[in-house]
Amino acid sequence: MDTPVTLEHVIGFLLETPLFEALESSELAEVVGIMQVQRLRDGQRVFSEGDEGDAWYVIFDGEVAVSRGSAFGPERTIALLGTRGIFGEMAVLDGSARSAGVVARGGATLFRFPRTDFQDLVEAGSLAAYKLVYAMARVLCTRQRTITQQLSSVIEEQPAEPKGALKASLGDMLDTYSVSE
Repeated sequence: MDTPVTLEHVIGFLLETPLFEALESSELAEVVGIMQVQRLRDGQRVFSEGDEGDAWYVIFDGEVAVSRGSAFGPERTIALLGTRGIFGEMAVLDGSARSAGVVARGGATLFRFPRTDFQDLVEAGSLAAYKLVYAMARVLCTRQRTITQQLSSVIEEQPAEPKGALKASLGDMLDTYSVSE
């Protein structure tokens, strides 16, 4: 992790990262122009749940833990993301507060894409930015499908009684928020 991150490393890495696969060389250069390299120590927080969504990230090296607070207990880890994982894109796309917190597990090197700079690319009509927004939408769709499948499995595993009301409520929620094909 302490080795320098060269432009050659960055370009090679991004060319092999699915989010960037549709970008041409000139488009990739445009996006790299706004990118920042962020190095983290074990346990260092990238951001907390509720923070302003000021950037999105790609993991160059290492791993991060994504966690959420709970009304029923302490904060819990909901995902571990490794090399080439992306996070922070939801808050950047919709302007909302962070829906979860992220902390480095072990050392990590991240590529940080500031929201204002990325929005400037979008507003300028950058094809690279539009391709990345489309790629982010695909990632979000995949995550939504996974959550929908998991929720469906939980509902199916619930006995009819005494948790019938919970099962019906979860079923209604799943029907309401699932995207039909």
